[in-house]
Amino acid sequence: MEVRNSRRWAPRGRNRWIVAAAALVSAAIVRTLLHPLLGPVMPGASFLIAAVLVEYYCGLAPAIGVMLLGLCLADYLFVPPYGHIDVIDASDIRLLISYPLITILVITLVERLRRAQYRAELLGAVAQSRYEMLLRHDNERLLARRATDEMHRMLHHIAQYQRTLILIKALDPANSLPPGSFVAAGATAMPDGSTGDASLHAGIAYCTKHAQVHQEDLARVSGHLTPGHHRMRFLSGGRDDWRPVECVCERFITSSGEFLILRAED
Repeated sequence: MEVRNSRRWAPRGRNRWIVAAAALVSAAIVRTLLHPLLGPVMPGASFLIAAVLVEYYCGLAPAIGVMLLGLCLADYLFVPPYGHIDVIDASDIRLLISYPLITILVITLVERLRRAQYRAELLGAVAQSRYEMLLRHDNERLLARRATDEMHRMLHHIAQYQRTLILIKALDPANSLPPGSFVAAGATAMPDGSTGDASLHAGIAYCTKHAQVHQEDLARVSGHLTPGHHRMRFLSGGRDDWRPVECVCERFITSSGEFLILRAED
């Protein structure tokens, strides 16, 4: 993969030139302190090291600047005759050839390594981003599949227990489909052709069995319905003949919202 920004790894701004100037001054001070010990030996060593360090941290342009200024300082201060550049002898020629050649070679290698490192970091960031996108899409696909399966399970539940359904309640009526639509969809599956009673009120659809439930029990579960078992009174025969019936409430989390379905157990 071609990464055009790999050459832009170095920091921008004037701070890198301040760092380069500090490195040049530090190299000159260190070489001056070592001059009584080294004399004319390796006059450009400290400036070479400074140029390489500047190349590693600040980029190519500051490193070349340190190299050129270091060459002038090394020839003027640490090549005999010291403090004079009017005479060019063999020592000056050796410095003018060896110091730039070695410095350019080293900083070129460092530049290539830094570009390769930055390119690898960019590719790693792109790969990480794509991996996170794939994970997010995969999670969304799994959630959508789970919601679809839950919707199919709820519709099958409505069709299977149509005769015993009491009510369907949407937990979030503002963001859910009307529960009456599910009742109507399930009602078509009744073998006797009846459609039941599906009156919709405040996110609640009352189904076939709700007319046989005691009004107090129906009001209680309509306001505070939770998944699980509920004991409710059903009309048995006469007008005031009520018998307790075990009812079960199940929760369905679908792509259209969350629903609670209350039915009488067989």
